[in-house]
Amino acid sequence: MLRLSKKSDYALIAMKHLAMRPDASSSAREISESYDIPLELLAKVLQRLVRARLLVSVQGTRGGYRLARSAALISVADVIQSVDGPVTMTACSEEDHNCDQFTKCSIRDPLWKIKNRILESLQTVSVAEMAADIDAPAPAPTHSVSRMVFVPPVGEN
Repeated sequence: MLRLSKKSDYALIAMKHLAMRPDASSSAREISESYDIPLELLAKVLQRLVRARLLVSVQGTRGGYRLARSAALISVADVIQSVDGPVTMTACSEEDHNCDQFTKCSIRDPLWKIKNRILESLQTVSVAEMAADIDAPAPAPTHSVSRMVFVPPVGEN
């Protein structure tokens, strides 16, 4: 099963929060309290995002964090990899061959292909897309009028 870590969850929540307020900075405490995220863990996650140059830290009384660039230019993959490191599916990787079965493994290459497809998908979704108002009411469906006509089975009148 593929599953994001809590750190990635919190990072994506924080990034969406900041993307929805592009002209203001938000403190770690504000984000923590808004989403019931442990403050100490969130602070560490935010610092990783700063080190990855996805966020900037703003000093002062109105300080906090803000996106380092447009939310449209930050992918979900960028966020996840900045917090958890490279996306992996197997113990071995294209760079790390430390596995007893590496030379005889029959599933390694297909799993790497799957991992690459997942990574490509994560790269196509931006933080801006995540921040888009998905709670907006759906447009009212357009109804067309149709008339049903009962046709009796053949032989019945």
